[in-house]
Amino acid sequence: MLTQVDLSGVSRREFLKLSGASLLALFALSTPRLVSAKSIAAQETDLSMGRIVTNNVKAYDVPALEGNEVKTYYKDQVLPIDAVAIGTGEPAYNQVWYHMNGEGYVHSGSVQPVRIDLNAVASSIAEGGQLAEVTVPFTDAIWNPVLKKLVAYRLYYQTTHWVVGTLTDNEGLIWYEILEDFYNFHYFVNATHLRMVTADEVTTLSPEVPAAEKHLRVHLDEQAVVAFEGDTAVQMFRCSSGTKYFNTYLTPTGDFTTDYKRPSRHMVNGSKAAANTYDLPGVPWVSFFNEDGVSFHGTYWHNDFGRPRSHGCINLPSEAAKWVYRWTLPNVPFADQTFYKRLGTAVTITKG
Repeated sequence: MLTQVDLSGVSRREFLKLSGASLLALFALSTPRLVSAKSIAAQETDLSMGRIVTNNVKAYDVPALEGNEVKTYYKDQVLPIDAVAIGTGEPAYNQVWYHMNGEGYVHSGSVQPVRIDLNAVASSIAEGGQLAEVTVPFTDAIWNPVLKKLVAYRLYYQTTHWVVGTLTDNEGLIWYEILEDFYNFHYFVNATHLRMVTADEVTTLSPEVPAAEKHLRVHLDEQAVVAFEGDTAVQMFRCSSGTKYFNTYLTPTGDFTTDYKRPSRHMVNGSKAAANTYDLPGVPWVSFFNEDGVSFHGTYWHNDFGRPRSHGCINLPSEAAKWVYRWTLPNVPFADQTFYKRLGTAVTITKG
């Protein structure tokens, strides 16, 4: 699913002339009609695979909701993606479908594309800890390596976490110790399931551009985020902004600044027993822009960009959120987990 468009050379004036339909057409024109996945071999680690992210989802014989149901998949099933197709009909904002497991077409909004990459264990952990990213579809964090059945959280692909140490259990398995950043819990994850993020991955993008020349514009009607350098639009991403739950959670409009940033955040809102709450460990690449905690951030619980569906934040694909995190100011030092309140990058959010 195309979620990013390179807009190098498009001026601010030219961009603002685009109608909503034309804006969305930029995505459609850049989307291939059909992309075949590579041949499937279970032992490979670079497969095109997808994790089901909703409680259950239907597969159809054609890439359309009007097709015949051929299969039901359930949350956290990981299956090969055989092909990508552009369907017809609803949902009009996202007509990308994945053909999965040789069985049927599943709407892409319910599937997180994933890989299975196992990693060498770090020989040492920096004093104070360092950032790591999950590189498998999911891994279960446990409270104690001696009691492996006591799961603290399930951590998902491309989530980021702060590693503060290692532990080798009595079976010789090495675990990373994670410092959770909301409750200050400590739990343990199979070390081969996490990749240490390197310093060059978080360096500032376009450092030669004066800070005052960088500007993010969020178009809520089009569900698009556009990055400008001066008068030139350089990137555009699909997003999912806040939706309406009992007259709350709409994304605010107006002018803001990305003055709080952190590479990982455990986002929690309310009790798990209450409606419309969430408990999301390891949300990656978070760029806050108001005092209420509204932010741009990566997303692993859906792949349904192009329509409002968040609790107010700007949901982005994790790669897009990382780009925004790196491109905007302030720059968070590589060895630092905490956020900063300093002069940041301008953000304008509009509707209508």
